[in-house]
Amino acid sequence: MYQWLLGAVSALFAAARRPAPPPAPPPRKRPPPSTWLPVEDVGEAQPKKHKSDYTTSEHKRKDEEVSAGVTPPAKTARKHHNASVVDASPVTKAAEETRSTASDPSSERPAGSVPDVEMLQAMEREVSAAFGRGEADEVLSSAYKLRVTREDIGTLENFCWLNDEVINFYMNLLMERSKKEGYPSVHVFSTFFYPKLISGGHKAVGRWTKAVDIFKQDLIFVPIHLSMHWTLGVIDVRRKSIRYLDSLGQKGNKICETLFKYLQEESRQKRNLDLAASEWTLFSTEPHEIPQQQNGSDCGVFMCKYADYISRDKPMAFTQNHMPYFRKRMVWEILHQQLL
Repeated sequence: MYQWLLGAVSALFAAARRPAPPPAPPPRKRPPPSTWLPVEDVGEAQPKKHKSDYTTSEHKRKDEEVSAGVTPPAKTARKHHNASVVDASPVTKAAEETRSTASDPSSERPAGSVPDVEMLQAMEREVSAAFGRGEADEVLSSAYKLRVTREDIGTLENFCWLNDEVINFYMNLLMERSKKEGYPSVHVFSTFFYPKLISGGHKAVGRWTKAVDIFKQDLIFVPIHLSMHWTLGVIDVRRKSIRYLDSLGQKGNKICETLFKYLQEESRQKRNLDLAASEWTLFSTEPHEIPQQQNGSDCGVFMCKYADYISRDKPMAFTQNHMPYFRKRMVWEILHQQLL
């Protein structure tokens, strides 16, 4: 009995000397959703940048540097020229429609004329096929005594300089559309007209109007190529004005004077009538009055769109952001020989 009692007391003392177990930790609470993101991202998650985003941004920076310096490449301007090492990601018409309405002219897509998704996809496939592999001299469109090859269409890819064939074909599309009711009558001179005029005077181009009386037209477009830059001369017979449009904001007063001297001689020879200089207004359009390019490669597209909007008597509400869309749209229009 004594021994049992002694053992029990010893066991109690041993238990008292053991350290107490640590208390159980309190249950962990999930942080509120607003703190799941890093401190700099609280409130709005930042979109993840893909590799292509960095590539396009780097190209844009280089392209703006080219524009700022207006430094031409070694190739001639009338050849297919790639000003970029990488191509920008495709811009479909559907994607363009998601842009801010502030930079999207409503007159560009009249109500009821926007193609459905299937048609947009078909148009995108056609444009991609035209830009795809094939024989450079393959004729993709032929009309107005002009032929546009795959190589010519290639100048409508992003960051390329438009050539004579593409511009002349597009200008003829504008002239063809002007025959419809509700449009001003339009005559367009070839891109080769102005160089011929300044080198040989009226005598060198006198036969160019053998089949047309330009004084019965509302508008006359003169595409002008200044070595490495496309600009536009517009003779408005209705308002008796000649204006010069340049997407780089340069002046062209001498060009306006050259065109007026041509008109005077044309009037004397074809109508036996002198044009009074006092009745005509010659001027260069100010940069703030028309859209201006922000790179060194889109002057040809700007010139074509100047003519497009003027031929419809519409205000020029487009911007540099529209250029990828306009390029693809022009491909489709040239392939189908009709303007959207």
